[in-house]
Amino acid sequence: MKRPENIPIPPHAYVPGRNARHDESLFEAFHASVQPGMSPEELEQTLAWRAGWLFVRHGYFWEAHEVLEPVWMALEDGPERQFVQGVIQVANAALKLKMNRLNAVRRLCDIADGHLDACGEAGAIMGLSLSEVQQFIEETRGKANLSGGKYAL
Repeated sequence: MKRPENIPIPPHAYVPGRNARHDESLFEAFHASVQPGMSPEELEQTLAWRAGWLFVRHGYFWEAHEVLEPVWMALEDGPERQFVQGVIQVANAALKLKMNRLNAVRRLCDIADGHLDACGEAGAIMGLSLSEVQQFIEETRGKANLSGGKYAL
């Protein structure tokens, strides 16, 4: 994936029930970067997509979902849409882990696996490696002591 540049980082990682939710205005620039009818190649260059995986890797799971959803909604059915949905579910699983909701972690990791399976044999989609996302799923399962998933390391 293209090196993230000029991506504003939220002031804190929101965890429902633990801290304050961000003002909606925080996400306006991310959402505005996505327009209906954009191609996957164009969406790959948006602030929303570039921030999404960066946020996941840095523990901003709720925020990742918030910025990735418009990308997912702009995509037509196909491997790119499946992949973005998988990344969103990975972020949700990691958020549920922070909230100690282990059954939700298991369910969301399985859902994410299903979306990645639907991508076929692609090595990368929209500049992000499927194996990197698969590894994150397994790391999340491991932290929740849910080993034995489809992509066990």
